[in-house]
Amino acid sequence: MSQTTTTRPNFLIIVADDLGYSDIGPFGSEIETPVLDKLASSGVKLTNFHTASACSPTRSMLFSGTDNHIAGLGQMAEFMKDDRYDGKPGYEGYLNFRVAALSEVLQDAGYSTFMSGKWHLGLTKETAPCSRGFDEAYTFLYGCGNHFNHEPQLDDPSADQFGPMSSGNFWMEHGQFLDRRRDIPKDFYSSTSFADKLVDYLDNRTDKAKPFFAYLPFTAPHWPLQAPRQVMEKYKGFYDEGPHVLREKRLKRLVELGIIPGNVEPADMTVGAKHEWEQMNAEARATSARKMEVYAAMVDVIDQSIGRVVDHLEQTGEIGNTFILFMSDNGAEGSKLEAVPLMGGETTMGKVIDKYYDNSFDNIGMRDSYVWYGPAWACASMAPSRGFKSWITEGGIRCPCVVRFPPAVAPSLLQTDSFCTVMDIMPTILDLAGIPSPSSPFRGREIVPMRGSSWVPHVSGRSASFHDEEKEITGWELFGLRAIREGPWKAIYMTAPRGSDQWELYNVARDPGEVHDVSLVEPEILKRLIELWEIYYAETGMFDPGQDFRMVKHI
Repeated sequence: MSQTTTTRPNFLIIVADDLGYSDIGPFGSEIETPVLDKLASSGVKLTNFHTASACSPTRSMLFSGTDNHIAGLGQMAEFMKDDRYDGKPGYEGYLNFRVAALSEVLQDAGYSTFMSGKWHLGLTKETAPCSRGFDEAYTFLYGCGNHFNHEPQLDDPSADQFGPMSSGNFWMEHGQFLDRRRDIPKDFYSSTSFADKLVDYLDNRTDKAKPFFAYLPFTAPHWPLQAPRQVMEKYKGFYDEGPHVLREKRLKRLVELGIIPGNVEPADMTVGAKHEWEQMNAEARATSARKMEVYAAMVDVIDQSIGRVVDHLEQTGEIGNTFILFMSDNGAEGSKLEAVPLMGGETTMGKVIDKYYDNSFDNIGMRDSYVWYGPAWACASMAPSRGFKSWITEGGIRCPCVVRFPPAVAPSLLQTDSFCTVMDIMPTILDLAGIPSPSSPFRGREIVPMRGSSWVPHVSGRSASFHDEEKEITGWELFGLRAIREGPWKAIYMTAPRGSDQWELYNVARDPGEVHDVSLVEPEILKRLIELWEIYYAETGMFDPGQDFRMVKHI
């Protein structure tokens, strides 16, 4: 169902940062998301959509159509601080030049290309959006930052302890680094400002006859949890009963929506989260609930911000020919993954927060507070899945996704539970645009082929699923945690306390919570999956600077 060159669609790709599976209305949330509700009601919900287990690897897959270990983010750049990764292909720490970036391909095909938001795929001008196919880009280059652009620790004379972030070169526009103190508006708030800038780009493009590719990657609701106070107050008291009650309410709603079956056995909360709430005193519970109120407000503002972009497309008459995709880049964040390396280490980070930020109850969520909400709330939003961001279980990689494009989506397809991944987005876009898959040489360099495939046959009603539901093979690895999936069977290897220090086996079609390890019951299936892991390891050029997990004990 590829489009002709005269009717080529526009594309709007929206990425939320660390959003949980049930954190938006279409996936069962109590948080107000009327814009996403409307997009989902006229589009399709992808309820079995998968990413990498952390943000920059996912983004590399989105922009390359291939595995993160091939595209340059085999490990997050924040964690490649020693020379063991030097010269290792696939571990450059940025979207490498062995892949053709989606924005480059569309730009070469005559698309106007715009971006506003988080990049996290390279910190230099040579690896920034301006060098990877974007005509205009207003960019936060790093993985996380203050949503009000309040970074007092970086003005300290000892700021060099924060590594590359101390240079201050983490904002860019028109191919030039911006001074965060001089060039960022005083009334800046990440979600609002990113959406407004994208609308400005779309409104002022020079040739409105050309189709456009617009990329809107928010930094919210990634911590630090911060939001406008008036939006926070909307959710006052919503979470006073705690994460366990929220989890049960979300699960009930997911069943009502037909996203999960009524007999599903949800995974238990993780170690450190299961008893967190009951061990808190009244003051600690109030503080924890307040953090969740701020988080809800951040999601609310994301929806409002998307609404302004959608309103613009409706006003210009372009909404009908614009493919819109909304997704989260990984599971909800139950810890503070990127903060430790960016804030100088665990000890330094605590000192920085104590010195420069005010986390008193009344100030939580303000520009000069710095908080995250912890593993229990993350587990609540990822149920029935096990774990959250950085885990290789479904809690780290199964994410909400909504697609709206009436010209290519069968009206009867309101939601699909067919397995798919973020690697499929680039092939889908190229299919809809009638653009051939990129091949070598591309812009004078040799490139690798895409591993994903187009969604168009399934969403248009021509095929029953995105991939072969029995034979599709997909692998994941990050931080030494690894998984391989063939159809409904998934083998995982995780070190304690997350896992058993040996290969486990799950049928995720029957057991989406990965509760029952059937490795002893199905030893031949496990053996086959481990062999498939070896192939995946070799094909992607994976590298492990520590223990060689290919040699771990297995059944």
